[in-house]
Amino acid sequence: MEMFVGVGAARIRNLFNQARKCRPCIIFIDEFDSVAVRRKDAAAMEGNDEQVATINQLLTEMDGFEQNEGIIVIAATNIPEQLDPALTRPGRFDRLIHVPNPDIGGRREILIHYLADKPVEGDVDVESLARGTSGFSGAELFNLVNMACVQAAVTGETTITSELLDWAKDRIVMGVERKSAVLTEESKRLTAYHEAGHAIVALRTPGAMPVHKATIVPRGSALGMVTQLPDKDETSITRKQLLARLDVCMGGRVAEELIFGKDEVTTGALSDLQQATRLATYMVGEVGLSSLVGPVHVDSMSKGGRRATEALVDKEVVQLLRDSHARVTKLLTKHTADLHTLSAEMLRQETLTGDEIRAVLGMEPAVKPAPPPPKHKPAAGAGGDEATLKEAEAEKEGETEKDGEEAIDILIPEVVEPVEAIGDKSEAKESEVPA
Repeated sequence: MEMFVGVGAARIRNLFNQARKCRPCIIFIDEFDSVAVRRKDAAAMEGNDEQVATINQLLTEMDGFEQNEGIIVIAATNIPEQLDPALTRPGRFDRLIHVPNPDIGGRREILIHYLADKPVEGDVDVESLARGTSGFSGAELFNLVNMACVQAAVTGETTITSELLDWAKDRIVMGVERKSAVLTEESKRLTAYHEAGHAIVALRTPGAMPVHKATIVPRGSALGMVTQLPDKDETSITRKQLLARLDVCMGGRVAEELIFGKDEVTTGALSDLQQATRLATYMVGEVGLSSLVGPVHVDSMSKGGRRATEALVDKEVVQLLRDSHARVTKLLTKHTADLHTLSAEMLRQETLTGDEIRAVLGMEPAVKPAPPPPKHKPAAGAGGDEATLKEAEAEKEGETEKDGEEAIDILIPEVVEPVEAIGDKSEAKESEVPA
């Protein structure tokens, strides 16, 4: 679509005319929502008559297809609910295929594909890397491998090592280190206790995700953070797990209160409280995990029902947050010695892995689930062993799907993403507004 009237519709006509000359062929339209938004929504926006004309022309072309014409039209969008309903009727875009982020098997295959033509060190465990990147999209996995390659070139490495891949993963999950940031010793000490609070609550609370790493090195707008990664793919989340996430969010603020006193707490818990409030609101208003409000989805109620329920939702959200604060206060009071021990070690090393934190606290190492036998793995050296890769491809081609297996799509909102970073945002300015 352009500023001139009729250009969008003309381009649609030319596209389908060209397709008819080249058939059999496939027409693929990416970011479909940019041209196929609901016509009533487009008409409501000033100057969008051209967009309505473009949609109408697309509908006309789709209706003009003959049986077995040899043209397949495929479109991709992240927001199918914004598409014009006329486009998804039978005979048009009538097959909706949901493409979720890859599971552990998919991530393993994607990583193998991107590492196949790279000089990979023999210590690279693709299975472990796939297990530790739950929630990553294919593009993020490509970015992970690419960042590791760039860092190898910068540091003069000749092969891609597991350390480089871990560095790239941390950069994606935790953000870029701000090495130029200058922090006072008191600020570092406060940040260390804040992050130690998050980490200890995560380790001591049943249902919490495993701690991946804790750091007091400034990254992005955070002075420090604790990241958690699930040890397996999640398809649904229990109330116990959601309450555990609430408690982890509260860990930093409660640690500050216990160590420095309530008058000395900082604004570093801003992002934690935002995340906790969104999570509590999700539990009460969207998935019905509240005894006071009941098993209802508030946004689906009538306007009158929503108005009557909103006060109850707000009351229950506040109660959930207060209960979480009380639980965490009791937990960290019991483990105050762990707070001192872990914060001292973080001040010394700045960054600790989950296993290192458990060792510092005298806890048993995390029990990792036994991985399924890998189908294939890139060997050491540039491109790996060609024979091994060919055997793996042959094995893959010979696989058949088991009868009766069906994919189940579970949509989890952003507030409960499997990859979590709990950070100390004490540097945030008052002008910053959460998205």
